[in-house]
Amino acid sequence: MTMRLAALAIGLVLAGAPVARAQEAVTPPPPAPAAPGAADWRTVPADNLMIIDTNRGRILVELAPEAAPLHVERMRLLTRRAFFDGITFHRVIDGFMAQTGDPLGNGEGQSPYPDIKAEFTFRRGPEAPFTPVASPAGAMLGFLHSLPIQTQPTSLMATTADGKVHAWGAYCPGVAGMARDDAIDSANSQFFLMRQPYPALDKRYSVWGTVVSGLDVVRAIKVGDGDNGAVTADPDRMIRVRIASDLPVADRPVVQVLDTASAAFRTLADGVRTARGADFSICDIVLPVQVSGAAAPAV
Repeated sequence: MTMRLAALAIGLVLAGAPVARAQEAVTPPPPAPAAPGAADWRTVPADNLMIIDTNRGRILVELAPEAAPLHVERMRLLTRRAFFDGITFHRVIDGFMAQTGDPLGNGEGQSPYPDIKAEFTFRRGPEAPFTPVASPAGAMLGFLHSLPIQTQPTSLMATTADGKVHAWGAYCPGVAGMARDDAIDSANSQFFLMRQPYPALDKRYSVWGTVVSGLDVVRAIKVGDGDNGAVTADPDRMIRVRIASDLPVADRPVVQVLDTASAAFRTLADGVRTARGADFSICDIVLPVQVSGAAAPAV
C-alpha cells in the first residue's frame, strides 16, 4: 500500500505541476483583514482595571468578577489598602509564572484578612458575555471579556436546575491566578501572573483576571535563582498598585480591548484557528489592545 501511494503521489506531482502553476496565476491571495473600526473596541471599566506599576514597567490587569467574585473583591480590598505597594516578586519561574503578594517576601506571608473560598470554576448563564471560538467534543472554548475560558456547551443550560453550566479560566499567558497551599480554600493575598501557558493549573487555582497590557513586563521580571524559583537576591517589586476608578480621571490609563462580540474579533479568531489547525489552543488568540490616557509614573 505504501509503495502504491508513493508512486501515485509522484505521478500527481509530475502531472499536476503545470496545473498548479496555472491556478496560482489566476487565484488571488485572500484579502488582508481590515483594521478594527471604532465600534470594534471595548473599554475596560475603571473599577475592573488594576494598575500594577513595577520597577520593570506597568502591568494592566482586567479583573473578572463573573469568574471569581470573592477573589476580585479581595484584590480590590488589598489594593485600596495599599497592601501591595513595595511587595516583591519572590518566586519567578521562566516558562511558567511570576508570583507576588507576600509581605514577608519568602512565600510564607499573607494579609491580615481571612482566607478565601476557592473559585476554581464558576456557573455561566446565558447572560454572560461569552464568545465561543471552538467547540471540541463536549466543551466550548472562548472568551469572557478578555479572559480565555473553557466551558460546558451552552446546549446543556436547558437541562440544569439553575439554567447555567460550569466554566473555568484557562491558564494562558497573562492570566492572573491566586496562589494557595495544599488546602483548597487557603488563598489569601499571594497571586501569580502567567508568563507562558500552563493548562495543568486549570480548575486547580482560582483565576481572577487577565493581563491586558504589560505581558512583556511580566516576562521581564527577574527569574528566581533558588529552590522552586525563589528569587534570593535583589528581586523585582511592585512599586504602586491601584484600581483605576480610585484615581482622578486625569491620572487613569484608558484601556480598550478588541471586543470579542465584534466582526473584527471573529475574523481574527477564524484566522488563528485556521492557521493552527489541529494544534489550535485558546491561548493562541491574543486580543489587540489600545492604551491611552495617563502614562506610568517614573520609578
